[in-house]
Amino acid sequence: MDSIHTTRLLLRQPKGTDLKDFFECSKNPAVGINAGWKPHSDMKESLQILTDFINNGNIWAIVDKLTNKMIGTIGLVDDAKRNNPQVKMLGYALNENFWGQGIATEAARAILDYGFNKQNIAMISVYHYTFNKRSKSVIAKCGFKYEGVLRNSALSLDNETHYDEACYSLTKQEYLDFVSNKFQ
Repeated sequence: MDSIHTTRLLLRQPKGTDLKDFFECSKNPAVGINAGWKPHSDMKESLQILTDFINNGNIWAIVDKLTNKMIGTIGLVDDAKRNNPQVKMLGYALNENFWGQGIATEAARAILDYGFNKQNIAMISVYHYTFNKRSKSVIAKCGFKYEGVLRNSALSLDNETHYDEACYSLTKQEYLDFVSNKFQ
C-alpha cells in the first residue's frame, strides 16, 4: 500500500500502534452514528476492526503530520450497491476534534487522485445519511455528482428508525474535468 502525503496529512497503512487513537475516534457516538456503525465499546472491539483495516489493503490511516496522531480512516472499498468491480466506494471517519477544518476534504481529494490515477478505477461512489450535512459538504467539495436518494436504505442501530442515503458518484473523466477546472 502506498503512503500519500498532503499538506497537513499522511495517509498510510494502519498499524497496531494506532489502536489507542483509533479507539479514541471510534468510541465517540457522533462519529459512528454519522457513518452507520455503533460506537466501539472497548479497545478489544477496536483492535478487531483495526486488524481488518490493516489486512484490507485499501484503507488508510489519516495521520496529522504535526502530531503524528492517527485522527481517522479513509478507504476505497467494494460498493455493495453496485455490481461492478471497477467501481469503488469512498468511506471515511474522522475524530470529532478535527471536524470543520477541511481535513476530510483534503484526505478525500488525495484518495480520489490515488484511486483514479494510480489504481485506474472507473468510478468512485459515496453515500451519506441525509441528516449528515458535514459529509454532504465534503462530497460537494470533491466534485461528486448527485444521483438521488435511496430511501429507507438503512436502519438505525436500535432497528427502530429508517434512514435515507444520498447517493453520489464520480467517473474518472468527471474527476479530471473537475480538477482541471478547479485549477484554471
